[in-house]
Amino acid sequence: MDDNNGSNTQARNNAGSTIGQIVGRFIAAAIVLAITAFFTPGFTIDNIWALALAAVVLTAMDYLITRFTSLQASPFGKGFVGFVLAAAVLYLTQFFVAGYSISWIAAIIGALVYGVVDYFLPGNQTM
Repeated sequence: MDDNNGSNTQARNNAGSTIGQIVGRFIAAAIVLAITAFFTPGFTIDNIWALALAAVVLTAMDYLITRFTSLQASPFGKGFVGFVLAAAVLYLTQFFVAGYSISWIAAIIGALVYGVVDYFLPGNQTM
């Protein structure tokens, strides 16, 4: 009986840890995205809500790409393919988020900036 109670406690701790990881990844993605938009000409995010939604969309798109193709949509994830995927994901996000605007050239520059900023942030963060 004691073992069952211990495994329930461990499952709850793992669930709390998973939620903490998701929140941490969301915050890190929003910070990296805000820095990228600031330093990339032709890339604008109008308000905090657009930034938050864009971070969710980028994270979801990265998850789906990774899940179905096993490629990472990060500029340094899989070399040139990862870089192109990161630029495409940055560009496509504007079609899902109002207040988020980016040109193709800005998406290419933004993928590079995103990769550099993401590299210097602690932890294993991806787009």
